[in-house]
Amino acid sequence: MAQRDTYKYHIKQGNKILHRGITNDLDRRYSEHKQIYGNDINIVQIGNRVTRDSALQWEQDGGRKP
Repeated sequence: MAQRDTYKYHIKQGNKILHRGITNDLDRRYSEHKQIYGNDINIVQIGNRVTRDSALQWEQDGGRKP
């Protein structure tokens, strides 16, 4: 059985979604995005951890389905 070790997330500035993505390390990814977008952003985890395959499918679907 595949491990559920991948997070789905949105990078938001206020109510605006700047980026949708997947990662296995939210803290690291948040730091990377702060270098791109600045300090005025938040990372929002979407749902629970999922398998890498499931996360990739979510990302390919535009990151809009739960």
